[in-house]
Amino acid sequence: MDITTDTQKPTPSPAPGPTGPGDQRAARGATRPGDRIFLGLSRGSGILVLVIMAAIAAFLTYRAILAISKDEANFFTTFEWNPSGVPAEFGIAVLAFGTIVSSIIAMVIAVPIAVGIALFITHYAPRRLGGPIAYVIDLLAAVPSIVYGLWGALVLVPHLNGLYGWLDQYLGWTGILEWNGGAPRSLFTVGILLAIMILPIITNVSREVFRQVPRMHEEAALALGATRWEVIRMSVIPFGRSGVISASMLGLGRALGETMAVAMVLSPTFDISPSLLDPGGGTFAQNIASKFNEATVMGQDALIASGLVLFVITLAVNGAARMIIARRKEYSGANA
Repeated sequence: MDITTDTQKPTPSPAPGPTGPGDQRAARGATRPGDRIFLGLSRGSGILVLVIMAAIAAFLTYRAILAISKDEANFFTTFEWNPSGVPAEFGIAVLAFGTIVSSIIAMVIAVPIAVGIALFITHYAPRRLGGPIAYVIDLLAAVPSIVYGLWGALVLVPHLNGLYGWLDQYLGWTGILEWNGGAPRSLFTVGILLAIMILPIITNVSREVFRQVPRMHEEAALALGATRWEVIRMSVIPFGRSGVISASMLGLGRALGETMAVAMVLSPTFDISPSLLDPGGGTFAQNIASKFNEATVMGQDALIASGLVLFVITLAVNGAARMIIARRKEYSGANA
């Protein structure tokens, strides 16, 4: 019986490499000069932005330390701004109060109106009407702040006497909305003007978020007998809530740093008034814009120190907005 033994050598396994078309294209692209140049430019641009931000922070911190080291008062609680005095005494308590209060007023007014406009454009208005409204809202975002300031000083302020009188008559007993009859150049007026300025930002972002709501969600709610408002309440608003929050925080970032428009309608005094309708208070940006040209070296350092506080607040607000967006990304891949 003839038995033949075949000895087979083990076949070497293929070297790992690109298995799919996408991997093959990526492998080829890694060796292309154009892709390497584009990668380097993109990476360099990102690093350049970080370097610029770090340089700004370092400059502000250095000048702020010079000013605060010579400040004889508490920088965070003092109700006075006299960096050129002997001794130098200045603080940001009034500026922080005015900046935060005016921004809160602007958000309270702007956010509900912006969300209502966005819902009207996306779910109520016919396309022939919604398109022009959206276009006008986009144009409002392109108006320079100095134009808003001129309009606020020449049109808004003279026409607020009636509103101030009505608020004083019915809500003056609270003390917060008591009016003594002076010119309506107060933090409340600033809040109204800022609300008009941030309205396009919040509206545009909210509108795009609402458009990304999956059509299946709305159709399912309608199939169950829901009304249009119930569809919005149960499907649209829950889906776009985080987007609306991030849009509101982006608008808040602009309200915190607005300069010229606030300077043209506010009568600043370095005092905190218990009523929002009386002149008083100020904002970081308005104080810097109005006093920087005539300030001494010490005064400029003090203004830069207040600018550092505003820089930190703005970064915190925008960082919080980015965190909210990162936590909720369902709308980015939804089918409208």
